[in-house]
Amino acid sequence: MRLSATLAGIALFAASTAFAAAPKSYQVTGPVLEVKDDIVVVQKGKDKWEIAKDKDVKITGDLKVGSKVTVMYTMKAVTIDVKGDAKGAKKK
Repeated sequence: MRLSATLAGIALFAASTAFAAAPKSYQVTGPVLEVKDDIVVVQKGKDKWEIAKDKDVKITGDLKVGSKVTVMYTMKAVTIDVKGDAKGAKKK
């Protein structure tokens, strides 16, 4: 009994950490202002959102200027430049 409870706990923990690693998904909806091979520009309010796309992006319908779209995207770092030590960090 105790072994099965332990195994169930381990399985639950492993499953939760596997799903936690996926980046959060966001969306933007609005009219398309521009379409190129590698970007799509969407108007959201007064802002223009330039979103990168590649050959793996699933597009349903005819993507063209003027179409109203909903774009699902994730945020991905390109570079990270650390400017200094964190406050309270101990130096070696």
